[in-house]
Amino acid sequence: MGDFTQYFLYIPGIVIFLLGSGQVRTWWSAHSAGAVDAVVLRCEHVVKKDSQGRDTFNYYNTTVEYTNPKTDHKEQHAIKTPTEYAVGQQVRLARSASVSDVSILDAEENAAFHPVAVLLGGALMILLALFQNQGKEVYAMICLAALLLGAGLCMIYHYAMNAKRKLTPVEAEIIDTYSRQISKSTKILRGDKFTYYPIVKYRIGGTENILRCHVNAESEKRFKIGDTITLYYDEDTKRISEQKAKVSTLIIGVILAVLGIAAGLSILSVLAV
Repeated sequence: MGDFTQYFLYIPGIVIFLLGSGQVRTWWSAHSAGAVDAVVLRCEHVVKKDSQGRDTFNYYNTTVEYTNPKTDHKEQHAIKTPTEYAVGQQVRLARSASVSDVSILDAEENAAFHPVAVLLGGALMILLALFQNQGKEVYAMICLAALLLGAGLCMIYHYAMNAKRKLTPVEAEIIDTYSRQISKSTKILRGDKFTYYPIVKYRIGGTENILRCHVNAESEKRFKIGDTITLYYDEDTKRISEQKAKVSTLIIGVILAVLGIAAGLSILSVLAV
């Protein structure tokens, strides 16, 4: 039993590594093949069930329009997405360099960790579990110190980059809400569970834009139609952010970095003995 439970130590690292590898592929595709702005024309929910009522297809057929930078002509693409987008919403598209597939990119400015950092963090957690199981405490502490210090520096850098951006507050009006079912009722847990996202309308330079926000809540009452929320317009990148720099991100980053340095110093003290 003891030997079997050791394998559970690898699970968090493997999950994070796989998540990071998927993010890296998306990030690399966007940066190698380029990304363009597009607008959502249609978003249709497609659900198909088998004879026993089980879902065989459940996705959103999202049609977008953008101007091809190579031909300067408008093009339309239908994309199967797991997420519903608001009609008129502005999105960012990426085309794979090797295939003709087009994908919608999620906003990266809200992520404190770069996809490469997530990938490396998962690898360090796998190594940490490996050395821990092998009884190599020094190597395990080196991985832990690198993990803490790296996470702390990423959060500090994220705060610093956001803090220096020229953000202008923009008032956005809630025009609708999007609900995503996250669990179904069972014998143990009663009631279906949903997460609610506000769909907002705002103006930049006289142009009306629609955005389905990433901020969410478990109650639909949190986002009342007609209420306003504050978005932030980046004058340099011409992009909208939902949040500005948070001091809490800096504080947590400093704490993690200090813990990483402390772990590194403890390793040096052990090696010096």
